[in-house]
Amino acid sequence: MNSPTPGDSPSVLFAVTEDWYFWSHRQPLAAYLQRQGCKISLATRFNKHERDCTQMGIAAFAISFERSLRHPFRDLAALIGLYRAIRSVRPDIVHLVSHKPILLSALSLFACSQTKFIAAFTGMGYLFTSSDNKARWFQRLVVFALRIILRRPNVTILVQNDEDRRLLTDERIGRAERTVIISGVGVDTDVFDYSEIDFSSNPIVVLPARLIRDKGIEEFIAAAREVRRLGMDCRFVLVGAEDPDNPAAIAAAQIDSWVREGVVEWWGHRDNMPEVYRAAHIVCLPSYREGLPKVLLEAAACGRPIIASDISGCREICHHGINGTLIKVRNSKSLAAAVVELLHQPDRQKQFGMAGRKLVKKNFSVEKIGAETLQLYRSVLD
Repeated sequence: MNSPTPGDSPSVLFAVTEDWYFWSHRQPLAAYLQRQGCKISLATRFNKHERDCTQMGIAAFAISFERSLRHPFRDLAALIGLYRAIRSVRPDIVHLVSHKPILLSALSLFACSQTKFIAAFTGMGYLFTSSDNKARWFQRLVVFALRIILRRPNVTILVQNDEDRRLLTDERIGRAERTVIISGVGVDTDVFDYSEIDFSSNPIVVLPARLIRDKGIEEFIAAAREVRRLGMDCRFVLVGAEDPDNPAAIAAAQIDSWVREGVVEWWGHRDNMPEVYRAAHIVCLPSYREGLPKVLLEAAACGRPIIASDISGCREICHHGINGTLIKVRNSKSLAAAVVELLHQPDRQKQFGMAGRKLVKKNFSVEKIGAETLQLYRSVLD
């Protein structure tokens, strides 16, 4: 794809629930868009990155987003706050990221009919993966609301894989002709650069994710026990923060129990993920459902072999037998076997790592994804 010219670049307001999520998942994309002449604004709940954003030249609007559905009055305040931010900025494009901002855009979608909205689904989340009866009831309520909101003529839906597009189509959410796939948000391959695996140290297997069951945390722990039972000297490491607002959250007491048992290490949230990947021998994500997981892209860009669930989203990044291993979903024995097999084959680890780096450079760089995103903005405005 040819690089866009900056002369006709739109102004864009991103709406994201948390500033850390924007900084982790959208900041490289926003920086690319700025280089192409876009004026970027951000509506989010600020915690630690407001100064970082303003130093980038991003106009900041504090919105009291809540990620859960337990605070309806706060949600009403956020809905009004988002509307006011849009009226203040008057952007060409409002880029809504994930379910909550999409749902809370209802007032703005109807009142700002000349503004174009991108409703970006980053994955279907707990409501679409849980078999819990309460979650299923909420799912039907959310689907009903999305059907109304996303059929507006000023809305384009953005998904990260074909399975999510089919799910939205099957649920009659939005219009098929206005549903677009862009594979993720891109990786800065200069920041996440290639490094050789240090085979002189004890192997480290890393799972980088929020501490929720849907990421396969419990299967990771069970696999670690199995690998230890086989007598392999290997460290299993969780890297990620707790997520108490998520219904599938794993309690801190449970994590502490695993750490005391010695089955796993917990490094918490890390801002220096390239260093984490450099320390790792294998990076895995035994998730139940994904959009297009950024952690696998980052790990592959750093030259690390990956192990992932055989699900849509992961399959786009983890090509079985080429740069990683696909395993059965919710299956700790499959994960343990894949880890053991890879650890016994250092040459295969190197081969997978080099292939992964090549794949990301070709298909998932921030320049490529950024160009596709800017092209989407222009086509929507046309």
